[in-house]
Amino acid sequence: MKICIFGGGSIGGLLAVNLEKIGIKVSVIARGQHLEVIKKNGLTLINPLGDETTAIVNCTDDAKSLGVQDYLFLTIKSPALLPSLETIRPLVGKNTTIITCMNGIPHWYFHKLDSKYANYKINCLDPDLLIDNILPPDNIVGSVVYPACEIIEPGKIKHIAGNRFSLGEPDGSESDRIKFISETLKKTGLRAPIQKNIRDEIWLKLIGNLSFNPISALTGGTLEQICNDQGTEEIVREMMFEAKTIAEKLGAKINMSIEKRIDGARKVGAHKTSMLQDIEARKPIEIDAIMVAVKELGDLTNSPTPFINTILNLTLQKAKLIGCL
Repeated sequence: MKICIFGGGSIGGLLAVNLEKIGIKVSVIARGQHLEVIKKNGLTLINPLGDETTAIVNCTDDAKSLGVQDYLFLTIKSPALLPSLETIRPLVGKNTTIITCMNGIPHWYFHKLDSKYANYKINCLDPDLLIDNILPPDNIVGSVVYPACEIIEPGKIKHIAGNRFSLGEPDGSESDRIKFISETLKKTGLRAPIQKNIRDEIWLKLIGNLSFNPISALTGGTLEQICNDQGTEEIVREMMFEAKTIAEKLGAKINMSIEKRIDGARKVGAHKTSMLQDIEARKPIEIDAIMVAVKELGDLTNSPTPFINTILNLTLQKAKLIGCL
């Protein structure tokens, strides 16, 4: 059994150490100083209680040396996907199962969707179908990732909270491959429920990401500050409503009220969103899968998105000016 984690950052590292902990050997694709430290000293995970576990993992930046994998976890951020396709290519064979652990609307969203929009290709994510060609939708198992982790120094990852990796086949089936992934992750102590409608959960997480992330990037505010300010909280609510309308037209159900979703974010407290952290670090931001794709789906379903459009345009302008696109 060959298992590779493409992206040795916070989420990839969490998976790698937990899988190695139960005796499952994995290969990790990483780069830079993080890669060098892992190769020399192993990969260290600090759990929410402060306990450290160090795993000796096969870590490399040479995907060709690993060959075709049985299971491939994609744990990179969405802006890195297109530039990484040629690196990913040697890992994918006819029977490789690809688990997408990324935020936002995935490229395979409409694959096997029972809808009048079935097989629609999202132009902003994959205009030339390059992703589809290298990561075939038939090979995909979707995932919605909830753990909060961060790389605190090269080779060392802190797991702050959360342990859920929701899983779902695009057609909602309980296949042998998804059962294997779920059972394996559960053995590590992670939660890995199989969802019949994984798109519902994609939208539940997305309505928070598409509103809180860009507003935090624009204002510098934490989740708590955004939710406790009347003006920004109202913008969040309107953006969530626009996205929820699109989701429902596409057949998804968000089983949580907007008020409860906002209250949940408020309770997280003084937390900087990942987009704000990327802005501060001058890194590329996750805007296409989180916002641009939602705008495109709004156009597809004839759903007005004035608040999303405004915040998107402002965020794009800021990102361009400081070099984060």
